[in-house]
Amino acid sequence: MTKNTTSSVQFTHPVGGFQESDGRRIFVHRSGSGGPAVVFLPGASAVGMDYFGVQQEVSQFTTAVVYDRGGTGYSDDVPLPRTAAAVATELHELLHAQEISGPYVLVAHSLGGAYAHRFAQLYPQEVAGLVWLDAFHRDWDDFMPPEARLAASVQMSPTEEQLRQGLPAIRQMCAELLVDYPEQVRKPLIEYHVSDKWIHAGIAERASMADLATELREGPDLPDVPLIALTPMGIDPGQQALMPEKTLQAMHDGKERLYAAMASRVSQGEHRVLADTGHSQLVFERRDAVVQAIRDVVDRATRA
Repeated sequence: MTKNTTSSVQFTHPVGGFQESDGRRIFVHRSGSGGPAVVFLPGASAVGMDYFGVQQEVSQFTTAVVYDRGGTGYSDDVPLPRTAAAVATELHELLHAQEISGPYVLVAHSLGGAYAHRFAQLYPQEVAGLVWLDAFHRDWDDFMPPEARLAASVQMSPTEEQLRQGLPAIRQMCAELLVDYPEQVRKPLIEYHVSDKWIHAGIAERASMADLATELREGPDLPDVPLIALTPMGIDPGQQALMPEKTLQAMHDGKERLYAAMASRVSQGEHRVLADTGHSQLVFERRDAVVQAIRDVVDRATRA
């Protein structure tokens, strides 16, 4: 893997704090009480506080934890990309250092699915349930046309130059998506999403997707725990700019079949399709559906 060290510029965290891990600071914010605790695993180019709106609602019925893995967000820099095992181990150590008891309901969005799956492979007894928010799956290539498979998708990802050119539009989109966040959370989040660190971390992490799938295939499938997969079928503006319509349609058809198959492999699996939002907008535009899925998995895990 090509290693990239993200910018050393420090960003001010609006809430939460830090946990020392191997001489580095890992950002973490917890709210609520009770269990099983819900832990959010951000996607590439996302950070823990992107899920703040969902976290606040989930904290009304259980403990809710957001964090930034090393090299992203408010956490200290680390060479990227990393193996799924390194990220999963870091999260495991963070939760135990914070005395947040397992087993956990892992809420994985986008690339966060790779790290949630590896966490479940390494610590199967510490996973009570899974919520899959259009998240990474090691079998992606089996359901996709050649032009949308992992190796090809890296080639279609935006370059640094394209991202820099798009920063005004990204700033505007973030302002719209975060409109109901408290101002002390909203402003730092917008600034992060147009920063050098955001650009470099996203590019580096997306470059590792094929390697992550290979790593995950060396271990077991997802555990037989309550699972709900949400699949947004709306067109993401970023994807629309990079892919022809025919490829986008084939990718969406493949996603629907992939996540339906994933849900069918566990005894309490469910697949829910959302037609009115896209991949990046899911946790903002359909917060209600995300919170409901988390509540349902928490309830099923509690009964189990």
